[in-house]
Amino acid sequence: MKARPIDNPPNPWASTEMEYLDEIPPSKLEVWEDHSRQIVSGNDSPDICFSWSVNPYRGCLHACAYCYARPTHEYLDFGAGTDFETRLVVKPRAAELLRDTFERPSWKGETVVFSGVTDCYQPLEASMRLTRACLEVCAEYRNPVGIVTKGVLIERDIDVLQRLSREARLWVSISLPFHNVELARAMEPYAASPQRRLLAIRRLSDAGLDVAVSVAPIIPGLNDEDIHRVLSAAREAGATRAHHTLVRLPGPVKEVFEERLRAKLPLRAERVLHRIRETRGGALSDSRFKHRMRGEGLYAEQVHQLFHTAARKVGIRTSSITEVAADTFRRPPRKPVDAPQLSLF
Repeated sequence: MKARPIDNPPNPWASTEMEYLDEIPPSKLEVWEDHSRQIVSGNDSPDICFSWSVNPYRGCLHACAYCYARPTHEYLDFGAGTDFETRLVVKPRAAELLRDTFERPSWKGETVVFSGVTDCYQPLEASMRLTRACLEVCAEYRNPVGIVTKGVLIERDIDVLQRLSREARLWVSISLPFHNVELARAMEPYAASPQRRLLAIRRLSDAGLDVAVSVAPIIPGLNDEDIHRVLSAAREAGATRAHHTLVRLPGPVKEVFEERLRAKLPLRAERVLHRIRETRGGALSDSRFKHRMRGEGLYAEQVHQLFHTAARKVGIRTSSITEVAADTFRRPPRKPVDAPQLSLF
């Protein structure tokens, strides 16, 4: 991977800030270990359809310019720009901690989603195998699972996904906001191409798995023109459901996104930023619940109507994912510990 300049918006939580007086040095990939004592995160947002998630990784090598998770890297005293893309944090005890969670009497077998923040199938998973190990624990306990990813490495784990589908409950959502390869490469530089993700949908579908396509985020003035093509291609590949959200740019994500947009797509930049502001009350971001995922105003409504109209035309359902009562969760029987033989004398 070609190194890129270190370019991070100021971290409001950092006590010091570095400024280069000369040429900015290239950034290199660094992998750090996180030895947290918990792996399952709770969620009470009314905008999110799940309550529990597992994130084996923090930061993401896909380097998507619009990623809403970028500000979470600032809590690690890193930056939300290239630090988020090159200073990656792994949780080596993820599977062990997940097993501990499932053994607690308080755990009732609710759906666990991989991942609510950063992609569980980013390239680092090829060697770390943390996501697979966690899925194997879920299969052992027959705990329902949801997966949201743009990583085609998910194909490697079809065997454990099939087991989850048979014995518990599984839904998979492949993130595919672009059909245009050039636009995808500009905004998602190290993610698999749209065509490769469509192949992943086909392979998962051919394996008997229920696959949805996530047209998210829709960026007004940029990829709204791709909505029909994405839905049509995903339906042809075997996707049965589709959902979408409008782009949101919290905190420093605004700066990262605008800088990438102006650098990679300079002729589109002003139009795109203007359209986003149309859907956000004149700003680039709106953090209010019920608004942050949908936006507001005439243009936002037109985007939503365009999505649902295109979905009807290609014959793909747009029903959202909903939680269901857990009825598959089972703790496996514990293996008996061999007791030492007592002496007769």
